[in-house]
Amino acid sequence: MKAAIIPGNGAGDVFHANWYGWAYKQINKLENVTCNLQNMPDPITARESIWIPFMHDKLECNEDTIIIGHSSGAEAAMRFAEQYKVKGIILVSACVTDLGDDNERASGYYSRPWDWTKIKANAGFVVQFGSTDDPFIPWEEQQTVADQLNTDLRKYSDKGHFMNSTFPELINVVKEKVQQ
Repeated sequence: MKAAIIPGNGAGDVFHANWYGWAYKQINKLENVTCNLQNMPDPITARESIWIPFMHDKLECNEDTIIIGHSSGAEAAMRFAEQYKVKGIILVSACVTDLGDDNERASGYYSRPWDWTKIKANAGFVVQFGSTDDPFIPWEEQQTVADQLNTDLRKYSDKGHFMNSTFPELINVVKEKVQQ
């Protein structure tokens, strides 16, 4: 089984941003799973037209992959699952609109309605991490994802945009899903 961490846009070197590098190391210590983490092309705008093919062709995301997406990476994970079967998706700070931001609008993720039915059909499971105190993503956006995908929602009030250097709750979910 594989896992792929898809970062948020503008993260810089992903191995030193937020919890990405830490989680990559932790997941690769687990039995029967290999984690992939790479600096993404087009890291500022995070265009869907560039990220989805990169996830498919370079990160080799497929039906044996758990995609872990943070922020823009969560939207990439959902759009990927509209097109391809995956083991599951773990969404962190997900949203459904561009929130009025020109850069987010330019990414292309929000240019059409979400195909919730296809995402659910193509993802073996959907776990979602969200926090009511996220300074970037209003809770209503996160709740919409939870409602539309019937996610296994892990709701917090003190995690902000999940930008800490560690994320043990994520590793626990990956461990649980690898053992299923």
